[in-house]
Amino acid sequence: MDKVERLISIIMILLKKNVVSTKEFAQLFNVSKRTILRDMETLSLSNIPIYSIHGVNGGYGIMDEYKVDKRLLSSSDLGNILTALGGLEQILISEEVEITLKKIEAMVSPLSLKSSIQLSFYDWEGRSEIIQTLKTCQESILKRRLVSFDYIDKNGTTTNRIVEPYQLHFSETSWYLKGFCLHRMRYRTFKLSRIDNLNMGEKTFNPRQYLLEQEHEASYQPQLVAIKALISHIIKDQFIERYGRKSIESYSSEFLLATIYVPQNSIGFQFLASFGTNLKIVEPKTYVEDFRNFLNKMMDKYC
Repeated sequence: MDKVERLISIIMILLKKNVVSTKEFAQLFNVSKRTILRDMETLSLSNIPIYSIHGVNGGYGIMDEYKVDKRLLSSSDLGNILTALGGLEQILISEEVEITLKKIEAMVSPLSLKSSIQLSFYDWEGRSEIIQTLKTCQESILKRRLVSFDYIDKNGTTTNRIVEPYQLHFSETSWYLKGFCLHRMRYRTFKLSRIDNLNMGEKTFNPRQYLLEQEHEASYQPQLVAIKALISHIIKDQFIERYGRKSIESYSSEFLLATIYVPQNSIGFQFLASFGTNLKIVEPKTYVEDFRNFLNKMMDKYC
């Protein structure tokens, strides 16, 4: 452990405990007492409000005003937060989440770290490629600097955009950048995987009435249609997770009847097609016909 890591650890420990002796710190970090004294001097010079207590039960503490009020969050609360962040670390910007995790770990007792919940995510190869794009977007949002990039739409058409970035949004499996596009002169949402040649410029911008205007944009939802589909028991759990148990009823020994709402577009067709032969749409007939046409176009690719 280098000096910086040790200093951070000392702060975290003092945030958790009232008073810690020099001997305890020396044994914990396997260094001399003189090294700990120098560390305390360094922290004091860095304006960390550390105080010392002399005597048999003496040691070092940190001013109460600098600590989180323990009445606000219990050890159980902190443990729950730690569990959630530990799983989300797989999809969030790792370095920043790691710092937060260290802060919370210092305030949670060792027993609380033995969580009864464990979250796991696939470490997709594409995730590592998109990290730098996320960092650039986040930095530009904080610094209020314009970003420029080439944007490739779903049809493969590329346009150059200059955008006032306002918010990063993660939905299901994808990251999005929300901002004001100076090319379209409207608020737009850009999928990060479709952004290429991203660059943060030197020019800054004054934020618009973003939230008010975004509320209007966010009110837009794709048109949904209610469909009934026969599904096999093997995909029952996936429908329960997305639509709830009330969406499914008994039908036969082989199938269940699911009533769900899906987009009236290719996104809905792609979602339903992903279940293969484990799903058959039965109503409404117009949607069945549209879905059949979608599948026929897909099959034409292999003829």
